Amino acid sequence: MNAWIAIAATVLGCYAVKLAGLLVPAGVLERPVVRRLAALLPVALLAALTAQQTFADGHTLVLDARAAGLGAAAVALVLRAPFLVVVCAAVLVTAGVRAMGG
Repeated sequence: MNAWIAIAATVLGCYAVKLAGLLVPAGVLERPVVRRLAALLPVALLAALTAQQTFADGHTLVLDARAAGLGAAAVALVLRAPFLVVVCAAVLVTAGVRAMGG
C-alpha cells in the first residue's frame, strides 16, 4: 500500500508543479535571467543524471566500462560527430571494454 501512496504523492506533486508553471505571470517569464536559466537547466539536469548513472553504484563511486563509453561519446562530440555516431561510439566502446573483462 505504501507504493500507492508514493504514486499518489508523485501525481499530486507533478500536477502542482504544472499548475504553478501556468500561474506564473508572463512578465516574469520574459526576463533575460529566467530565459537563460530555462535554457541551461535541462542541460545541467541531464549532465547530473549522466554522471550519476555513469559513476555511481548505490552509494559507491565506480569507474568501469560505462566511464569508457562516456569518454568515447565525449570525444565524438568534440569531433562534432552526428548524434547517432556519438551513441554508437559509446555503445561499442562500452561493450568492448566489458567483453575484455573491464
